[in-house]
Amino acid sequence: MSGTEFGLAVSVFLACAVEAVEALTIVLAVGSTRSWRSAMSGVGAAIVVLAAIVAALGPALTSLPIDVLRLIVGGLLLIFGLQWLRKAILRSAGLKAKHDELETYEEEIEAARAAGVERPGLDGYSFTIAFKGVLLEGLEVAFIVLTFGANQHRVPLAAAAAGLAVLLVVAAGFAARGPLARAPENTMKFAVGGMLTSFGIFWGAEGAGASWPGSDAALLALVPGVLITSNAMAWAIRRSVARTTARGGADAGRDQRAGDPARMTRARGILLGIWEFVVGDDWRAAIGVVLALGLTAIAAAANVSAWWIMPLAVLAILALSLRRAARGASRRG
Repeated sequence: MSGTEFGLAVSVFLACAVEAVEALTIVLAVGSTRSWRSAMSGVGAAIVVLAAIVAALGPALTSLPIDVLRLIVGGLLLIFGLQWLRKAILRSAGLKAKHDELETYEEEIEAARAAGVERPGLDGYSFTIAFKGVLLEGLEVAFIVLTFGANQHRVPLAAAAAGLAVLLVVAAGFAARGPLARAPENTMKFAVGGMLTSFGIFWGAEGAGASWPGSDAALLALVPGVLITSNAMAWAIRRSVARTTARGGADAGRDQRAGDPARMTRARGILLGIWEFVVGDDWRAAIGVVLALGLTAIAAAANVSAWWIMPLAVLAILALSLRRAARGASRRG
């Protein structure tokens, strides 16, 4: 196994483990409170749908020309990875509430108990909640498997890494008979966000026509460089938040959510979910990624060394996005 393939497997494994932890919490809550049979039926149905998506899109992606594939995959992976990394930095800095699996588990149990009496046969509530939870978290798994696997023409390797992550998380969850509240989920999300962003920078620049010094070995500098810089950004924001709080500023730990869910229609909720999945909560960052890829392509076409454009552009995009988030938190405070 080459270094790139090893990095692919590790990245997919960690990312899918995080998603599996969140899906497991939902399934455990509805299964233990209402109906295990119905919950597992929902899980099975979601797995069938996800397998069909991977089976249908995998060959279609790998049939694309390699440069086009790397440009598309790199751009999507960058937009997706920056969402993870941005949220992880905001959590680390105290501007966004950290994900608590035990709290989520208790909320799901309360909702299941309030859903009414369980009916004989297939319990619609358990089936629907388990199906929805596994499908939504699984779509991110499928996205990661397809982007990583198709770009290296190693979809089976990516799928195997994802499957291993899911199996280990499920085994640990049922052994503990509860949510994996002690799993370092937020730390894992920070690491995964950095790795997704790094691979997105690498493949996006290659797809745009740039050549990396050292070829695949450039990832050995790119991944730690992104993680170190991201930690430095989190440290700087923490210091700024501490100074603001000392002056009686914002309640940085509050996780603000836009909109009123009670007023949101189902159609609008679906469209918002698609937008959130693809673009995230900062559309300016997505536009910045597209512009950076275009600038790299122009420089590469002019026979200018263009590999350095994407790392600097992405870090600038991330810094500006974090600055907007920090200012928004201060205004709310």
